[in-house]
Amino acid sequence: MNVSITELAQETSRQASEVPAMYGHVDFSLTPERFTTEPGEHTQLDPKLLDRRPALLANEERVALIKIFTMHGDPVADAYAALLPKYGFHRLAVMLGEACDKGLSEIEDAPAELACFVRAMEVFPAWLDAKLIDEGARLERSIYAHTAPFVIRGGFIGTFMNKYSALPMALTGALSSKTAARRVKETATFFTTSVLPGALERYGAGFKAAAMVRLMHSMVRFNVLSRPDQWDPRIYGIPIPQVDQMPVALMPAFALAKEALRQGRATFTPAERARVELARYRGFLLGLPAELLPEAPHDIVDVLLTRHATLRQRFDETCSALVRATMTADLAPDQSFRSRTYAWLERGFSKQFFVKNSMRGDRHAAAQVGVRLSVMDYISAWTTAILITSRMSAYAIAARIPGLRDAADRSLVRKLRKQLARYGHAEFTTDAATYRPMHV
Repeated sequence: MNVSITELAQETSRQASEVPAMYGHVDFSLTPERFTTEPGEHTQLDPKLLDRRPALLANEERVALIKIFTMHGDPVADAYAALLPKYGFHRLAVMLGEACDKGLSEIEDAPAELACFVRAMEVFPAWLDAKLIDEGARLERSIYAHTAPFVIRGGFIGTFMNKYSALPMALTGALSSKTAARRVKETATFFTTSVLPGALERYGAGFKAAAMVRLMHSMVRFNVLSRPDQWDPRIYGIPIPQVDQMPVALMPAFALAKEALRQGRATFTPAERARVELARYRGFLLGLPAELLPEAPHDIVDVLLTRHATLRQRFDETCSALVRATMTADLAPDQSFRSRTYAWLERGFSKQFFVKNSMRGDRHAAAQVGVRLSVMDYISAWTTAILITSRMSAYAIAARIPGLRDAADRSLVRKLRKQLARYGHAEFTTDAATYRPMHV
């Protein structure tokens, strides 16, 4: 671990004095209701892994780490977002976008908080291997061109399966299908952009997208924490804490880590390592600390499972409403026959992905939360699976042939850019005027 638990706890507590407009009223010594180490408590840990919970909880240092980052936001981005009353959300977004595009020197009278935010992202961490990131992006391009468009909705819904982590989305108005569609497309835009050539370099589109995502999350924290009648830190901790961003950031690495351990390997293959390094760097740009972005397979699995094993599981009507809004959201860019066909394929595959991964294959439980699989859904899912497999197989073969590898990669880049055009322009902003009161 790079920093001691005591130092991390002190850093977390300093948020109250460093960003008083956001955290001045928060008691960082408390243990929020969402966090639990009680034996027998129903948590987000997969029931098939319940026998591992005692061992996970026995690692006191890792448990303490998860508890700390349940109360930890994004200090540099939060400090910048706390300028909302002075600048307004639109001006803050414009200044950050220009700083990413042109550099801080081009921003007239740039606030010190903006400079701290951007400079924190500019410093490449010593615990990452820069040489592997471009290769990781190249290896991931086929996945994002062929698989990701069909699973992004289902994966996004998976984040709504717990009331403690889902409430911020509900408060920001995501209970409407229109807002849910925008959030799904923004998430898809960021991850798709991140695998384009050079996108995560200092002036790349992925670097800028990561900064805008962080600002959006910090704006949510600022607005939500300004409403004590809607958000109680004693129950929910900090809105969008680091531990709730970790599963999304490490999702590709987690799958690779589980497979490596299943095969009895304690390390990644060179290709896997490149993909993991990409995920870790992407997580760093999103504000996650090194402690939540481990390198080895067993550490990746253990830190994520410890998060799940300490997150109290509660599913309420708010969660159900978010699931329904996202599943019914129209992601098609237009009403053309091609777009509607694509939408039919995507929706069926997303439903099956959600049932398999978030509901662990329990169709009855999925139906209870508003996701019902019809015969047509199964047909669209199977058709999509065939399309994905055939296309990825063809590109995998091309990638192994020297004369075709570069041409295939250029083709993937074109596909990804077309996909980004389908998603439309991502704003990565949140407006407090659209927030909806919820009964808490």
